[in-house]
Amino acid sequence: MSSTFSIEIMPALVRDFASYKLTIQGCSQKTVDEYLSDLKLFFRYVYAKRHKIKFSSDEFTAIDISGLNIEFITSVSTEEIYDFFIYVSTERGNSVAARSRKLSAIKAFYKFVCQKRRLMDKNPAIDMEAPKKKQSLPKHLSMDESISLLEAIENDKNSKTKERDYAIITLFLNCGMRLSELVGINLNDIDREFCSLRVIGKGNKERIVYLNDACRDALYRYLEIRRGEKYKAINTNALFISKQYKRISNKTVQWLVYKYLSLAGLGYKHYSTHKLRHTAATLMYQTGKVDVRVLKEILGHEQLNTTQIYTHVSNQGMQDAVDNNPLANIKSRKKEEND
Repeated sequence: MSSTFSIEIMPALVRDFASYKLTIQGCSQKTVDEYLSDLKLFFRYVYAKRHKIKFSSDEFTAIDISGLNIEFITSVSTEEIYDFFIYVSTERGNSVAARSRKLSAIKAFYKFVCQKRRLMDKNPAIDMEAPKKKQSLPKHLSMDESISLLEAIENDKNSKTKERDYAIITLFLNCGMRLSELVGINLNDIDREFCSLRVIGKGNKERIVYLNDACRDALYRYLEIRRGEKYKAINTNALFISKQYKRISNKTVQWLVYKYLSLAGLGYKHYSTHKLRHTAATLMYQTGKVDVRVLKEILGHEQLNTTQIYTHVSNQGMQDAVDNNPLANIKSRKKEEND
């Protein structure tokens, strides 16, 4: 994946950090770009505060941090980091998730400075705690809504990419993969028996995704077109390609999901590709009686507690549990006598 971030605008030490994350730790380019974006804002903030530059001014956004030296970077204090998070919270309106990501970037950078480059004795970010996220249940489509979404694709008579789009939505709804994982699938990632395919998840971690009959059927029909005469000259191994005969982009997949959700009468719910991932996980757990540990592996989660949120989704399961209580049919005798 090519970088969307201009590394030249960063200080030399930050460039070293980015190289370390990419080549030694094997982080994805997307993750490194996000770290660099957050560090750029952080060092601009520290520089502006020390030089009394207004944060809302054009001068702030024009600050050139490429020349910041090791002395400046290693002089950053814990108090300045705390002040930065007050700034992004109150003046920039950053959400808990956005602040948590920024803290991860700063902590990872100063861990590199202290432990790998040994330029500081004490990490100024080491004791900082991430802001607590509000635990909310994942939004998902119901079984009927999922079927309506697939039918909306089948009934779209104006689409020239119907088979491709149907295969994409089918993989989302059945396999629970992430958007970046789906976009990154290559033709040679699918095994010869069409039983599974390989995806690259977070942190460049590879895992196997197993295919059911619906996925196989959708892929068969799409690949008949993908391997057709007009595609033979295409110089790409990508499974899903755009109308420009290149690997399909994240934005294109997001757009087609919004399009078909709207055609299915579900546009008002503002679902996204990630909600389709939630849908797959929820339906597997609710109706497939999938063990949460198996679901963890299917979704490619690092921690089990990330997956356990799906154990709280099924209201039907809770209703069944109450209904199956051995005392469920014990009623007041006095009421029966009165009846």
